[in-house]
Amino acid sequence: MKKWNAASIKASKGVTRLACLTAYDTVSARLADAAGIALLLVGDSLGMTVLGYDSTLPVTMAEMLHHTAAVARGTTDAMVVADMPFLSYQINREEAFRNAGRFIQESGADAVKIEGGAIRAELVRILTENGIPVLGHIGLTPQSVNVLGGYKVQGKTRADCDRLIDDAQALAEAGAFAIVLECTPPDIGAAVTAAVRVPVISVGAGPACDGQMLVMHDMLGLTERPPKFAKPYAKLAATMRDAFTAYAAEVQAGSFPDAEHCYALTSS
Repeated sequence: MKKWNAASIKASKGVTRLACLTAYDTVSARLADAAGIALLLVGDSLGMTVLGYDSTLPVTMAEMLHHTAAVARGTTDAMVVADMPFLSYQINREEAFRNAGRFIQESGADAVKIEGGAIRAELVRILTENGIPVLGHIGLTPQSVNVLGGYKVQGKTRADCDRLIDDAQALAEAGAFAIVLECTPPDIGAAVTAAVRVPVISVGAGPACDGQMLVMHDMLGLTERPPKFAKPYAKLAATMRDAFTAYAAEVQAGSFPDAEHCYALTSS
């Protein structure tokens, strides 16, 4: 299979549904890539899933560059998109351009993701025209959690729907190759998807979108309180806990390591 890129993701609209996941390390990226996942997002969600922060806001450029490089090293076919963290693109366009370029040049990302609608359109245009593909992100934007008053469903009214459509169209016209739509009722997801010519990737925005994205830890059953839209496809928390418990018990009992897991003495 050929590697997914901005052009092939964009061309997939109306042709194939995109299965997308977050990824934060080489091992999980390699497994997801082998399973046929089209797009791997190195999300700033790693702050909460991997680094133990209470939100995505403390995540730094250094942390994102580090994890993006790890994912890129484990990926052959999937498109790798790096989430631009809080304050890495909001201060001014020059700094945003510089930081976006670092993800491509230093970490091996194929594109960057930026939160925000029409307000980010000019930045999307600048980055795209200078060779940096951009994945847009509207709806629930976690970096604005303090403004939104929490992680709440967005787009509950007709006016909200119209605003999200305007945001999506502005991003698409500016050159975004696809748009993430997070945490909206399915009717809103369907309306936004129908309103733009680029793929709309749902994060809890219903089945009518062009693709779906889940946080890997949520879908693997590693999150204690996953969001409503996150279907668990495995129960790895229990599996890992049982393995850790069995290992500790064998060590304490002196039954590990046994002969099978020890090196034999050679005669020479």
